[in-house]
Amino acid sequence: MLIRKVSVFLNATFHTQVRCVSLKMNPMKIEKVKNYNQKLLAILGTIGGICIIIALISFISLLIKEQRRFDYNEPETGILSEEKIEKLQKENKREQVISYETPILLDSLNSKYIIPVSHKTLDEEEDISGLLGLTNGFTGSESKEYVKKDERYSKRIYGEFNNVIVYDANSGINRKLFDTRINFDKIKTEYFENEILILIKASEKDTFKDGVINLKDFSSLYIYSLNEKKMRKIGIEGMDVYSFNFINKSKDLIVELGIDKNKDGSFESYNEPTIIKKYDFKNDKLIGIIDSKINSDLQKALEGTKK
Repeated sequence: MLIRKVSVFLNATFHTQVRCVSLKMNPMKIEKVKNYNQKLLAILGTIGGICIIIALISFISLLIKEQRRFDYNEPETGILSEEKIEKLQKENKREQVISYETPILLDSLNSKYIIPVSHKTLDEEEDISGLLGLTNGFTGSESKEYVKKDERYSKRIYGEFNNVIVYDANSGINRKLFDTRINFDKIKTEYFENEILILIKASEKDTFKDGVINLKDFSSLYIYSLNEKKMRKIGIEGMDVYSFNFINKSKDLIVELGIDKNKDGSFESYNEPTIIKKYDFKNDKLIGIIDSKINSDLQKALEGTKK
């Protein structure tokens, strides 16, 4: 009991001394402590604000970078027109060189790959001195897994290309798909039960007359059969293959063709019309879908001439 009373007395004495010291503290010191706390909070708030701004800028920059990466409608350089090529050849010069992309596995059972061939535009023209010292850097690297669609597999590869090489890893045989100068930005593959098709929407003429063959020019659809080793070309002269889609569970296609109403050599989807046709794969033929009378009735109803 005595020890307990002594402990209580000492504790009470200590708190009394602390209160006395607090009461005797100089008001100037209290003000300094307040100012210090305010400055500390201001500094911490500023640092936190700066960190948030930096994080926000980094996030926005990343979004912009990713958007540009996957924005496939951005203007691209294309390949030079025939007129420019002829002018350069007269001077024994060149402005573009070929560049091979990473091989992409096409047929895993038969070890067949496709190698997209792109191009680079040089900063300055250079003398043509034979072929470039290019060597095959094939590593056999595999692409991403296929995505299942309509009971078959489909895949897309994006870039700026001027040819495709089909490479057989077992035999070492290479086969290029195009013998002419051509430009395209997508390679699509479709997998059927007993067939693999490579589809490419490409331009081969400078119809827009801007000095390059690129996405602004009219395009045609090219379909290469890996089994048949045959290339098919789909299109109508003076029109642009705007889009295409397979008919469900079939190799036939619905093809949307753009009409160049203002005759400037380029199709503009926002103010120029499109027509649709069916591509009969077996007979290699484009056929109409919309009945001509229905087409005429729709147009007359739109323009108000149908009574």
